[in-house]
Amino acid sequence: MNMKSKVIAALVGAGLAVASSMAAAQEMRIGTASQGGAFYPVGQAISTLVDKYADDLSMVPVVTQGSVENPRLVNSGEVEIAITNNNLSVLANKGVGPYKKAGAMNLRAIGPLHFSVLHMMSLDGSDVNSIADLKGKRVAVGPAGGGTIPFLGQVLGLEGLTMDDITPSFLSYADGFSQLADGNVDAAFALSGFPAGAVMQAQANKKLKYIPLTDAQMTTALEKYPNYNQVVVAADVYGTDADGALLGVNNMLIVDVGMSDDVAGKITAAIYDNLEEFRAENAYARQIEPERALTLKIPLHPGAEAYWTK
Repeated sequence: MNMKSKVIAALVGAGLAVASSMAAAQEMRIGTASQGGAFYPVGQAISTLVDKYADDLSMVPVVTQGSVENPRLVNSGEVEIAITNNNLSVLANKGVGPYKKAGAMNLRAIGPLHFSVLHMMSLDGSDVNSIADLKGKRVAVGPAGGGTIPFLGQVLGLEGLTMDDITPSFLSYADGFSQLADGNVDAAFALSGFPAGAVMQAQANKKLKYIPLTDAQMTTALEKYPNYNQVVVAADVYGTDADGALLGVNNMLIVDVGMSDDVAGKITAAIYDNLEEFRAENAYARQIEPERALTLKIPLHPGAEAYWTK
């Protein structure tokens, strides 16, 4: 073989090796939520980190109905990893609440993410100033499979109300807050990280206000639902007249217990070894408190546990 042929053969061989390496990468799907909230951009940033730092793995974000649906998608194998919250992950593993039909799952945590807070908002100047004022009102409650629905049901219950006492509109957060700005609904709810894109877009056109919980309602909620926290959102986040004292819940990454320890460990390291890069890419990541990995409400996957306890 002459020199030219050897060079061509080497180049072809190198190309085949690269192609083979790329083909060998295992593609992972991460369940997020509808666009307009926090989960989708967080999922995009996580996918970028896994693509960049996890050997032989790639990841793509998938639009879903949100934190209620995501445990079902992991359980059924439609996605390999997803974002949900403490409260829902516990319910999913017990097979209760929204997961009663699906039965008990076997989900495991990879690590903590940002807090989601329950945005409860109406237009400034409207007559909706409390949970009680929602009775008989038109309310954008988020997508049907999203995490806002069970949260909202519990908040309404603080005032002795149920979903039957309102006229719900099951809209994406973006559409729901757009409808609020247009006056087509009286209030809009979104369980999302902050600042939420949907809320930011609405407040660019109309002034919004929080629908506050009383001190007694907040105390009752925190006692009754120990997976929740009180989170204060400063007035300058959305240009409101006052800070918002909102109910929040810690989000997390979940996988099925059947994921290999090697894959779970690679995903965990790709994300949390590069947390500063994650925070530079995504504002919600700045709210991540890594130490919460050891206090999540479902067990860590063994591959993730090895990372967090090393």
